[in-house]
Amino acid sequence: MTDKVRINTLNAHSEPQSNETFLARQAEFESNVRSYPRKLPFAIARAQGAWLTDVENNQYLDCLAGAGTLALGHNHPDVLQSIQNVITSGLPLHTLDLTTPLKDAFSAYLLSLLPGEGKEYCLQFTGPSGADAVEAALKLAKKVTGRSGIISFSGGYHGMTHGALAVTGNLSPKEAVHGMMPDVQFMPYPREYRCPLGIGGEAGVQALSDYFENLISDVESGVRKPAAVILEAIQGEGGVNPAPAAWLQRIRNVTREHGILLIVDEVQAGFARSGKFFAFEHAAIEPDIIVMSKAVGGGLPLAVLGIKKQFDAWSPGHHTGTFRGNQLAMATGLTTLKILKEENIAAKVADQGEWLKSELRGLQQRYPAIGHIRGRGLMIGIEMVNPAAAPDRQGCYPADGELAALIQKKCFEGGLILERGGRNGCVLRLLPSLLITSGELKIFLDKFETALQGAGLKPADTRGV
Repeated sequence: MTDKVRINTLNAHSEPQSNETFLARQAEFESNVRSYPRKLPFAIARAQGAWLTDVENNQYLDCLAGAGTLALGHNHPDVLQSIQNVITSGLPLHTLDLTTPLKDAFSAYLLSLLPGEGKEYCLQFTGPSGADAVEAALKLAKKVTGRSGIISFSGGYHGMTHGALAVTGNLSPKEAVHGMMPDVQFMPYPREYRCPLGIGGEAGVQALSDYFENLISDVESGVRKPAAVILEAIQGEGGVNPAPAAWLQRIRNVTREHGILLIVDEVQAGFARSGKFFAFEHAAIEPDIIVMSKAVGGGLPLAVLGIKKQFDAWSPGHHTGTFRGNQLAMATGLTTLKILKEENIAAKVADQGEWLKSELRGLQQRYPAIGHIRGRGLMIGIEMVNPAAAPDRQGCYPADGELAALIQKKCFEGGLILERGGRNGCVLRLLPSLLITSGELKIFLDKFETALQGAGLKPADTRGV
């Protein structure tokens, strides 16, 4: 196919080329379920690194990066070359769970990144979404233990399929969905800002840890021993809440003592995003099951479980998926993992994250509507509040989701793409390419402050402070 024909094919039915035209056609073609085009109303024509260009030739600094999927940013040359290598190699693109030399190499490398270099783990390739990997993990835990209950945490996000939605905290997508997976018990998740127990600090973390242990060990708790506990070491969609190390360690000790499997969902926080290869490494724990997707496929669909071998209770074919053998994703995934590991990207990300949070706290001093800055590495949350209202007993002002939405809109208008999350969408979230440069982070800060001012916020006079 010539370049001219290819371009004409891509642009079919789109004259004149404009964002508005494409969006109107998308609204005609697609279900109401689409979400991102409502917040980011443009049509992407090109992408490179941390930048997107729309069909009207407007440029945007992308701090969403496929919701964290594109660890190396858009169209990294080595990732593109790995796709070309597969295409020209003669390998099949679809293999179910049959093996290939490429799958062998990918599996060996991924296992080497797991705790203890993966010696105690095996891999399970599931359907290509993180939600399907969560479904498999839940099923396996029930099969291993013979129990049916699952403990999850408020604010957690694990996907939109039946079981994954049941263990997800957000109530909105559960509305009018009857017959949810039963035996799911939710517990409060520690939050540095707005402690769910109204205590805060180390005392709040200690109380939440005690509460969890008591629920499991108390014979009068009313909650039967579960098959598994599922959690994120850093909640993403729930508002970028990193779990305190002491709390995670207590969860791990209690689950091990009581024969409960610990499932850690690393779909968004994994693969160097938090400043370590896995977010649970900040607490130096080893999960029984690790859920991996997004960055593990190098930008293409892939999902994998890391399972402690002692819990690999599957019989052949008891959890399958047609597209669990995506060779292109294994190629791009292997390339991505090697770059992340061999170039020590996690250390770079950790340093950049600390610098960026420091700069954002400087903005917070000038703009009181920034209530809290949190996160690890390049997974950062900025909670917007209403400082004119009365604070709660912990000194936290009411969350302001409407302001966060307006700032997101102003960011987009100024060429900056951010996501929102947290309760009522009050947290602006950063998930940029892990290869983003220091210069690009400075551009982010300039664009973000311009958006704050565009949303009507005025910098406070901090002279003499």
